[in-house]
Amino acid sequence: MPDAAAGGPDTGPDFHWPSGFSPDEAHGYCRAEALVRAAPPTVFALLGDVPRWPEWAPGITRVRAGPLDRAFDVVSHGRRFEVYVGEHLPPGRLGWSGVGAGVQMYQAWRLTAVAGGTRAVTASVVRGPAARSALPVSSDWARRLNTRWVVRLKRRAENDRAGPGPRVSRRDG
Repeated sequence: MPDAAAGGPDTGPDFHWPSGFSPDEAHGYCRAEALVRAAPPTVFALLGDVPRWPEWAPGITRVRAGPLDRAFDVVSHGRRFEVYVGEHLPPGRLGWSGVGAGVQMYQAWRLTAVAGGTRAVTASVVRGPAARSALPVSSDWARRLNTRWVVRLKRRAENDRAGPGPRVSRRDG
């Protein structure tokens, strides 16, 4: 079972936050982690395979390539976000910013090789009027969403590593 944590900004690995998106400057912050029984390059490849996110990533129903390299649009929980990859350092670091109606976010990933696989840690910060107005509700929702990202990533990586077999359904996690 994955270990999900909602620790403060000083917990967890060294994240590289873009200007204005540190946990101290955000309207919301959350973090989650899991031990994935697959090597960091496998986990990184799954996160980087954006066109396949609707198959496993929580709430993402559509992805469309953007006009720039490493830019794309996603529909997540019925809302459209323009996403730009801000950090892409295989196989250990990945981060992207998303801009949608009234909200800006940055999700960072740190993948570290450990005995038995990869320690996958994700942290997200959100800013903007929509995030600020929903703060009492959104922090708990965001924490659950980050936890679902690592749970589904873990399942997908471990299922892919095992070869053909059961696939994660859209209702899992």
